[in-house]
Amino acid sequence: MTDMLDESAKRPDAGQGEGSRSMLSFQDDKGASRSTWIALALVVAIVGWMGSGFVFPSQNPGPPQVREDPEPVSVAVSASVAETVTQSYQAEGQALPDRDTMLRAEISGDIDEVLVAKGQDVDAGQIIARFDPTTNIADINRATEELARAQRELDNAQQLLERGIATADRVAQARATLAAAQAQVASAEDAAQALAITAPFAGRLETLDIDEGEFVSAGTEVGRLVDITPLTVAIQVPQQSLTRLKVGQTASVNFITGEERTGAVTFVGTSAASETRTFLAEIEVPNEDGTIPAGISAEVVIPTGEVLAHFLPSSIVSLNTIGEIGVKTVNPEGVVQFYPIEVVRAQIDGLWVTGLPDAVDVITVGQGFVSEGETVNPRLPAEAD
Repeated sequence: MTDMLDESAKRPDAGQGEGSRSMLSFQDDKGASRSTWIALALVVAIVGWMGSGFVFPSQNPGPPQVREDPEPVSVAVSASVAETVTQSYQAEGQALPDRDTMLRAEISGDIDEVLVAKGQDVDAGQIIARFDPTTNIADINRATEELARAQRELDNAQQLLERGIATADRVAQARATLAAAQAQVASAEDAAQALAITAPFAGRLETLDIDEGEFVSAGTEVGRLVDITPLTVAIQVPQQSLTRLKVGQTASVNFITGEERTGAVTFVGTSAASETRTFLAEIEVPNEDGTIPAGISAEVVIPTGEVLAHFLPSSIVSLNTIGEIGVKTVNPEGVVQFYPIEVVRAQIDGLWVTGLPDAVDVITVGQGFVSEGETVNPRLPAEAD
């Protein structure tokens, strides 16, 4: 304690006031400087060790390693040979009657008798019903009497003209009266012919809406007559298929009721429907026994020619990079090739297609794992097992 007091007494500013400041001094730590040099030496040593392989290469580097290419992918292939196949156009249609008409009354009157029933088959010209002839008989008698009177008037006028008593105008008037009477007789006779409602052609009465004693006005529809021998099957043909159909081609028609008949194309339209842009085609089908009704659905198959095609399972069909439908094959060098195809005919168990060579090896298993231009290891189905 005494030493500290002496030291403070020796300092020049020891006796000065609170505003005086003491001078501070700092000295370096030798231990911290030594650590910095050690770290720098370690960094130099590590860098030198890492670069020693480039400066002093190994004397025996050993043989270089060669990368082996992967083995080709194994795929199952099947040999396919083209066969002659009949091309055909297939469409859904509807059976229509060959002739279909409404029966109308030509005169007005009471129905005297109905000779047939609804659903009955009738022959051409057969009487279906008759009107009561009473009024018509009276009209004929009156017209006949008027004709006789008009004839007498004309005869008298001509005799008087010959004697110079009558004029030529009177004779002309008598002739006009006679002509009118003749027209009335003809009209009454025509009405007598119209007393019978007859069938214009052979067919079946689908409807008959008259009864005995009923009054019917002229022009009233009294029934519908349908002829289904033969039947007409109507189909709609798209624009791209129209050139494949011609009048006279044979057609196979399968009706929804199970009947199968062979018919012939009788009409191919030349004007498209504005709503669907399709063309009407008609196939006439024999139906002499009348067992196939009109209005039912039918499937029509029309052979249109022959072509060489391959039969392939539908499971091997795929798309290429631009969206074309086709099949992948293997050429003799083992390289995958893609062929676009066109389906000629579709069946439950496969497809008939064109676009392939006459003989080709088709990939049946593994086509989804290989690409066009890739080399593969083709194997027959027995080898693949």
